[in-house]
Amino acid sequence: MKNTTLLATLLALPLCAAHAEPPAAPAAEPLAIAEQGFFASGGSVTAPAPGDYDPAKNWLDPTRAGNTAHIDHASTLYQIPVGATGAPVVFLHGYGQSRLGWMATPDGRPGWSEFFLRAGHPVFLVDQPRRGEAGATASMTHDGFLDAASPESKDYKPGDQAWYTHFRIGRVPPERYEGSQFPGGDAALNQFLRQGTPNTGDYNEALFGATLGAVFADVKARTGRKAIYVTHSQGGRVGWATPPENVAAVVAIEPGGTPELGGAQFRALLEAKVPVLLYFGDCIDNGPEDVHSTAFWRKVRDGARAFAAAYREAGGVAECVDLPAAGFRGNSHFLFQELNSDAIAAHALAWLRANVPAPSATAQLEKTTMTETNAAPAAPVAFDDEGPTLVPNALGLVYEDAISE
Repeated sequence: MKNTTLLATLLALPLCAAHAEPPAAPAAEPLAIAEQGFFASGGSVTAPAPGDYDPAKNWLDPTRAGNTAHIDHASTLYQIPVGATGAPVVFLHGYGQSRLGWMATPDGRPGWSEFFLRAGHPVFLVDQPRRGEAGATASMTHDGFLDAASPESKDYKPGDQAWYTHFRIGRVPPERYEGSQFPGGDAALNQFLRQGTPNTGDYNEALFGATLGAVFADVKARTGRKAIYVTHSQGGRVGWATPPENVAAVVAIEPGGTPELGGAQFRALLEAKVPVLLYFGDCIDNGPEDVHSTAFWRKVRDGARAFAAAYREAGGVAECVDLPAAGFRGNSHFLFQELNSDAIAAHALAWLRANVPAPSATAQLEKTTMTETNAAPAAPVAFDDEGPTLVPNALGLVYEDAISE
């Protein structure tokens, strides 16, 4: 009920022009975890470096002759609550982020992973290959547009202000758009900006999708069930590239694009009967028109609406939720970390319970030996997104003229 009171207050505020904080939530009961741990999925092993390995020198041999490296896997932290009855939930971060974003909000409240744990769902929090705790790869990033200062540089690009604006939190930090649900104060902003982490290697959507497919196979082996797939931003694109046979449903939070209508990814989801729920926040239709990102997100959101309509017409289950129209105002691109994040999570959970079959109350988690997977590196994927002015990269859809400028 506390979220209803907060929402009623915020509905009276104008938006997208700067902001009162809600009352503190009561302390929750302790969360009981039956099992938790880590595992790696997918990946490959490099060929030995030229020469013979010298165990006497080991790490002091700068040539690393004869050494191999385990690379390009995904890293998963999992928790299974006591009395779990819900489908497992796999969380995948967006560009410049890691699994940390699902675990807590910038102002220190529990994140979506705890929300779903308390609702009886095992959670699996993934760092995709070449990111976070899955950073091992064969070559440093050559992305001179988003990651590095140039394709040849080892210096990472700064981006605090750029991403803050692009994520529709406010025009320039630390200001927030009026009515914003993003946590206020210097401390929260500092925590938000410090949760970012760079790509260690080049973005490879086909490789990442195949590796996440290995994650879902491992989750199925561990729990005996298909998993709900919650993705964000660039992670949404990896989500569409993930084989859907072990996916129970997709919740895509402002994905960086949607599958080509009638294309291979569209057909694969449809054939696997995967329900799809998409969310988009505020300051898209009512954002500042002189800011490039307003038109960017409008185009992405409109593409998602078209996808959902076509998916339903083809016999699938899909909904694209415009949060302001649904009564949730003031949300940025990081709607799962904001003041009303629990209310949005409850909205998603209700939709999932209506569209994903629940197990019986007596169902037990099936524990099996983790499957061994070794996804081979894949060639860079080719995209066919609608609109000649958009090209793909780690962020999703990026304007071609923005890259050339």
